[in-house]
Amino acid sequence: MEKTLVILKPGTIQRGMIGKVISRFEEKGLQLAGMKMVWLTDELLSEHYGHLKEKPFFQQVKDSMRVCPVIVCCWEGVEAIQVVRSMAGTTNSRNAAPGTIRGDYSMSVQENIIHTSDSPETAESELKRFFDEKEIYDYSLKNRSSIYAEDEL
Repeated sequence: MEKTLVILKPGTIQRGMIGKVISRFEEKGLQLAGMKMVWLTDELLSEHYGHLKEKPFFQQVKDSMRVCPVIVCCWEGVEAIQVVRSMAGTTNSRNAAPGTIRGDYSMSVQENIIHTSDSPETAESELKRFFDEKEIYDYSLKNRSSIYAEDEL
């Protein structure tokens, strides 16, 4: 099973949409393997968004992520990274398709509800950044056989 990171950004928390977003992943059949609320530090955000440090909006992104605590989640499933990214929709929420999380709940490029890992390498790095090993749980869902065919596991 593949694991991926999802961050429920401050806009999600401020708008009282935590349950709506989490339930979308649960209803899809993904398994929650870890979740916690954290107040992100400037240092952690500088590391997480380091690929944007030369962009003029770098500080704005970091400031936006420090408005309030965020919720970091580890989701697990077959091809979980791609499934989560498809469910999230495009980064520019105004262009995100209806039915995606951003398409249904957001109008912004920056204030776009969630962050999702974009590759197996990024997911591994990001999960280590936000979770200790003991905070990600390995267990089996009783209904897994109704989510996947036997040959998909």
